[in-house]
Amino acid sequence: MRVAFTAVPDSHLPTADSLLSIAVDALGGSERQGQITMVKAVQQAIDDEEHLAVQAGTGTGKSLAYLVPSIRHAMDTDTPVVVSTATIALQRQLVDRDLPRLSEALGKELPHEPTFAILKGRRNYLCRYKATAGWPEEDEQDQLFDPREVSATGRMVQRIQEWAEETETGDRDELVPGVSEPAWRQFSVSAQECLGASRCPSGPECFAELARARAGEVDVVVTNHALLAIDAMGDLPILPEHEVVVVDEAHELVDRVTSVVTGELSESSVSLAVRRVGRLIDQPVADQLMEAGEDLKALLAAAPPGRVDELPEVLGLTLALVRDSAARCLTALGPRGGDKDDPDKAGQRKAAFTALDEVHDTAVRMLEAFGHASETDRSEVVWLEGATDRRPPMLRVAPLNVGGMLRDKLFGDRTVVLTSATLALGGTFDGMARQWGLGDKGWQGMDVGSPFDHPRAGILYVAKHLPQPGRDGLPEAYLDEIAELIEAAGGRTLGLFSSMRAAKAATEALRDRLKVPLLCQGDDSTMLLVKQFAEDDETCLFGTLSLWQGVDVPGPSLRLVIIDRVPFPRPDDPLTSARQRHVAAKGGNGFMTVAATHAALLLAQGTGRLLRSQDDKGVIAVLDPRLATARYSGFLLGSLPPFWRTTDPAIPRAALKRLASES
Repeated sequence: MRVAFTAVPDSHLPTADSLLSIAVDALGGSERQGQITMVKAVQQAIDDEEHLAVQAGTGTGKSLAYLVPSIRHAMDTDTPVVVSTATIALQRQLVDRDLPRLSEALGKELPHEPTFAILKGRRNYLCRYKATAGWPEEDEQDQLFDPREVSATGRMVQRIQEWAEETETGDRDELVPGVSEPAWRQFSVSAQECLGASRCPSGPECFAELARARAGEVDVVVTNHALLAIDAMGDLPILPEHEVVVVDEAHELVDRVTSVVTGELSESSVSLAVRRVGRLIDQPVADQLMEAGEDLKALLAAAPPGRVDELPEVLGLTLALVRDSAARCLTALGPRGGDKDDPDKAGQRKAAFTALDEVHDTAVRMLEAFGHASETDRSEVVWLEGATDRRPPMLRVAPLNVGGMLRDKLFGDRTVVLTSATLALGGTFDGMARQWGLGDKGWQGMDVGSPFDHPRAGILYVAKHLPQPGRDGLPEAYLDEIAELIEAAGGRTLGLFSSMRAAKAATEALRDRLKVPLLCQGDDSTMLLVKQFAEDDETCLFGTLSLWQGVDVPGPSLRLVIIDRVPFPRPDDPLTSARQRHVAAKGGNGFMTVAATHAALLLAQGTGRLLRSQDDKGVIAVLDPRLATARYSGFLLGSLPPFWRTTDPAIPRAALKRLASES
């Protein structure tokens, strides 16, 4: 519920823009017009209880621009503000750098020094009870056949046990180097599996509960999009009661929410439920679920991967069998909340209920996804993902649109500020607003610009003379173009490819042709590769999706960003193709609404890698001629920063040679 603001119109607190000025002076920076504009807009949105979308380019100082009015509101109303991010890197930046410095700077101007805490999902914290008590086994089927996996997991388990004796927070991120998911699962529980602080023997010292308690006492709570979605859409609140949310990296909100509400069903999830229910019920009842899982395993192994548009009879019968068998197991378990006097038994029953609920409810969702009279009535899509080296084939189900959920659950009862360097696609916020479900809700969109002089600092070169990209890998002409551009730049190149196959193919083809070091994503951890790339001016780094959004390398190590093709989603991607078809069935332009918007967002993120500081200069080279020739090119170009544009190959080469000679 929205809590009524307790602030009075004539607050005794300094204004947000005056607090910003104080903070900037204390931190040794200089005020930027975009930052000042954003501070005032965020404060106005909070005062008016109106949603706000702010596009703020790299270098604007947007973190400070939303933190200052957020802190002021928290002080004024004695209620916390929630800040949600998509990446761990930004969470750590906020908690370890931005908020401590800002709190110290503003402490003397406010009733008390601002306080803050980070809050993650329960799975991210060590469960003291699970670490010390008997619990259902978390064995992984595929590990049973690989002694190396078992040995590596065993060593990680030992490390966790030693760390558990000394940690003060129980936060998984404290473990450096990290541990595998199978190892960590032996020491953590989901929210559904948790016994609850009042029933658990370790409740008073539970790390997750202690983190929640800290979050309930501070002015700013930093969390992630997934937990924000779980809190908004769940029945039980996780975050402290709040009336203002700031969503940073808001361009990723829809994808993160979609991941949270995507259901999965496989032979592994069914067999886990059978193991969890174990000896808690009569064996014949558990055997029925095991047999249903075997039927599902055989069916998925024989079926082709891809979207399932119509429910085959055999799949419908199998899903119904899984659903009904899981329901019988749930009935056999008896009433929930039993065994209050036996924590070990209660933990086992809770784990069994959780696994069975997931299997049962996902089977129900999948069956209900079919049977609609028309495409416009369908709300979810089901698809089969093929087996990999690490897991068996898996059925998935996801909503075609999460905008309605966000509208009702996130935007319905609080003020939300959404910000990113990339929100105005095609020059308008309407596309993102539709995805968020804002629709006719009161909201405003604002682009506060960037401190960078894009036309003077960067060239956007589209290789119009090259052939259109095909499905058979990189054409030879593309490899020649890449080699010539890198030679002109003297290395210093980030290559962003639409697939890992293309990145690896380009690396293998060019390593012998180029005199500069060439790294490829997958050669080592991405973090170490980016570090090596940043420290050696001549080094080049090729990679795919995570590099499009995750690289921040200011200075002379990065002068050239190469993009191999317009990053449309794969035509056979089940979710995006289903969403595209659904929009078309309702009379919209499915290609522009889904595929082109997806491509514009990634292109804007990719081109944003070039200028990371005021002194940066360089070239963006897009090899795909469609960016200059296709009917949708105007929409894509309108989503990018205003670099100086050219299709003349000589111009970027000359500029890169000049920059290389100056370095």
